[in-house]
Amino acid sequence: MLLGTYPARFASGHRVSIPFQFKKELGNPVILARWYEGCLVLVGKDFWNALYKRITGETDLIVNPVRDTERFILSSAYEIFPDEQGRIVIPERLVEYSGLKEDIYFIGLGEKAEIWDKVTWEEKEKEVVKNAASYIESLANKK
Repeated sequence: MLLGTYPARFASGHRVSIPFQFKKELGNPVILARWYEGCLVLVGKDFWNALYKRITGETDLIVNPVRDTERFILSSAYEIFPDEQGRIVIPERLVEYSGLKEDIYFIGLGEKAEIWDKVTWEEKEKEVVKNAASYIESLANKK
């Protein structure tokens, strides 16, 4: 299980080391793609199919929301093979989308990790902390 928040820093060419705690869990290769709210998602190849089913609603109907979700995620997905030290190169297209600068964060979220620009994550984290209780209440009221 991927847990925790880990700071990282780009080396030349958008090369970055996957946190040690994530390397074993994710395996080789990993899938890196655009994700929601301006971050990237990083998953192991084994989890990719399960994630794909979750984001498309596991529907057999190829309706517009499914097509657009597929376009958003799949058109940006890369199969990446970390080197011996667990380093990956984040493609320029994904760096531009997510606004990644020199300092970034890897955020462990169970079966997936998100990659955020440091400043953007720190702003998002404040919002999440501020609204956490209401999020939980909202989910509890749905059940």
